[in-house]
Amino acid sequence: MDWIDKWNEALEMLEKSLTAEISLDDIARTACCTTFHFQRMFSYLADMPLSEYIRRRKMTKAAFDLQRGAKVIDVALKYGYRSPTAFTRAFQSIHGITPSQAKAKGAPLKAFPPIRFQMTVKGVTALDYRMEAKGPLRIAGIYTPLEKDMEKNFQTVPAFWQKAAADNILPKLISIMEMPAVLGISACQEEEWKYWIGVCTSKEVEPPLEMLELPAATWAIFPGTGPMPKACQELEKRIFTEWLPNSGYEYGKGADIEVYYNADPADSVFEIWIPVVKKAEHI
Repeated sequence: MDWIDKWNEALEMLEKSLTAEISLDDIARTACCTTFHFQRMFSYLADMPLSEYIRRRKMTKAAFDLQRGAKVIDVALKYGYRSPTAFTRAFQSIHGITPSQAKAKGAPLKAFPPIRFQMTVKGVTALDYRMEAKGPLRIAGIYTPLEKDMEKNFQTVPAFWQKAAADNILPKLISIMEMPAVLGISACQEEEWKYWIGVCTSKEVEPPLEMLELPAATWAIFPGTGPMPKACQELEKRIFTEWLPNSGYEYGKGADIEVYYNADPADSVFEIWIPVVKKAEHI
């Protein structure tokens, strides 16, 4: 079973879970990646957050049920909304009318069909990369918890960088770094999701700095330049939609690392490190 088959199987599993408690951990395992990576990759592949896709599919099916005469309260409960107010709010955000109005004959509604991934022709522009075995890596830095909802992390991470600068943390890190770069590390395994700002060092540190040990791994490393965060996001999208599906590799059990070589956000020089394993290692 190749990469596309695994992801489509995961989406079929998600579709069957719309009227039950959705286990993203089980769905992500079907796609052979962590829950964090599944949500992150989905947002790039589908051009929308996973939470938004789930909401659209639930409200599409809810509209069908209402048109067939089901009661609003029953439909709300069916799709996991204990509060009619919350259900009405979600329904209006998709259809522009209330659930009660949707029951009327001729009511204007929207239908979002299930997503199914397939191969497309891409890659007109070369994507530079190299493979390196690195580690273990000893990181000194600070961290913040990441939300399980990936949408919220788009605000959490930039705010964390701003706070690190305001608290004068970055000069402290630069003074002890032994690799000429500041790192942004998404360390998201099992239930513990953290985002670190740190540097590689062998020196001992004192609070507020803490230590993070990253095990040895094989990394696919992609260089990039340009204004942040747009340049980084565009490179990540190409990695997930063009390189990874066709590379013969899958996500490894490690952290994603953003490696920043300069401090100019308008013209950043950076790398993205993705931990990978050969697909055969999962068979």
